[in-house]
Amino acid sequence: MSLLNNKIDFVAIVIVDRANPNGDPLNGNRPRTDYSGHGEISDVCIKRKIRNRMQDLGCDIFVKSDERADDKFKSLSERAIAGVGGIKDKDEYSKITCEKWIDVRSFGQVFAFGAAKKGEGVTVGVRGPVSIHQAVSVAPVEIISMQITKSVNSEPREKKSRDTMGTKHMVRFGVYKIKGSINVQLAQKTKFTNEDAEIIKESLRTLFENDISSARPDGSMQIHSLYWWEHNCPTGQYNSAKVHASVKLDLPEGLTRDDDLSKYIELEELPGLKCEVINGI
Repeated sequence: MSLLNNKIDFVAIVIVDRANPNGDPLNGNRPRTDYSGHGEISDVCIKRKIRNRMQDLGCDIFVKSDERADDKFKSLSERAIAGVGGIKDKDEYSKITCEKWIDVRSFGQVFAFGAAKKGEGVTVGVRGPVSIHQAVSVAPVEIISMQITKSVNSEPREKKSRDTMGTKHMVRFGVYKIKGSINVQLAQKTKFTNEDAEIIKESLRTLFENDISSARPDGSMQIHSLYWWEHNCPTGQYNSAKVHASVKLDLPEGLTRDDDLSKYIELEELPGLKCEVINGI
């Protein structure tokens, strides 16, 4: 495996059709929006989905969601102790965690776990080379809500209780832009490889596979296209802001999923830097 030597930038275009891409728990689980009405998907949410895809692709990850835990461990501390327990040297601890778990050498991780005895805890921070921006919709989104009725009462009562009622929120239609980069300097430290970069690429291309829920029915979210730039040097031929901005979307009002989104995407050519355009699954 060869270590990553050239900087990488990427942009993914996401289509949302009557789904909640990322609910805000502080706002009744309504889809996240900013003050101008543009939809948002947090970087944490995007990384969670990438981790899930990594796991689907057969990679070992450290941060596993409860429903996807395929080992006997019920917490991150248990998984860390089983994998690198007993190691006191921070550099060695970091080295082994990066070798063992692809999400650690990709996104980094803070290992801060206590112990029953004084001096046996661990605090190690790993900085990962893959950075993901908070995704933002190209245009303001319309949020629609509907009242729903659950099929059964949670508690035995003669009449239906209030807990049988609820509200479901969703974005009617939206196009979001995910932006990210892979830093060579940090990749060298975590031993992030070109093969790892290919896994990130494939995870992004298939981001919403095996991601269904009542908030995101199968087919309600998809990657339309993925734009992938590999520079010819470690620092990059252009800064990431300019590269990300080279993908321009000019969307008309009333756009729906039936329209051909490709007609409204313009890719600005950056001399000397080739862009690989990949269709989503």
